Amino acid sequence: MSEARSANDDGHPGEPHGRGLGARLNWLRAAVLGANDGVVSIAGLVVGVAGATNSRSALLTAGLAGLLAGSLSMAVGEYVSVSTQRDSERAALAKERAELATEPEAELAELTGLLRDRGLTPDLAAEVAEQLTERDALRAHADVELGIDPQALTNPWHAATASFTAFTVGAVLPLLAIVLPPSPARLAVTVVAVVVALVLCGWSSARLGEAPVTRAILRNAGGGALAMAVTYAVGTLLGAAGA
Repeated sequence: MSEARSANDDGHPGEPHGRGLGARLNWLRAAVLGANDGVVSIAGLVVGVAGATNSRSALLTAGLAGLLAGSLSMAVGEYVSVSTQRDSERAALAKERAELATEPEAELAELTGLLRDRGLTPDLAAEVAEQLTERDALRAHADVELGIDPQALTNPWHAATASFTAFTVGAVLPLLAIVLPPSPARLAVTVVAVVVALVLCGWSSARLGEAPVTRAILRNAGGGALAMAVTYAVGTLLGAAGA
């Protein structure tokens, strides 16, 4: 651990850099999934409406309403979730700060034990714990014990903005695909555009997660196609019933 930290101080890739890369990949995966949600949600909505009516204004109204409702819902949900996480992180850091002020020896022993549990020898664990404590005791405990970087707490506004943007970007595609083409081609263009978008989302999420690509693509595109088929069938039945 001391070598990894020293390497990072010298400007070479170390453990903190790896955690930063992992965080960026997590955000990227979240963006892909948010866009995927936008594609499937709005595709299902507009295809369902298309099953009941050919009115361009009705399709546009439904699509825009769904886009705004979905993107705002995603943003609010993400803001609440991340705010709760940040509050928990702050509370954990405050508790750790108080314990370091009142029981420094016990906290040093705890840090030593944690490092020993990670595979360091008792002597090396004690040495590393002392050095980390001298440098920044709170950061050492936050890192090793809590898995938190005090300088990089989660930001609810960033999360909300990212979710809003990702969902909106995904939702725009099926909305444009259903309202721009002439009436006879609307459904076909929308289905093709959505399936292609879902294939790309599935491929991207699989590559980012180092998962099997083919399975992810089939699962993603198949789920989206099923959603459109169900909503179109419901819309057609409601349209035939004059609802």
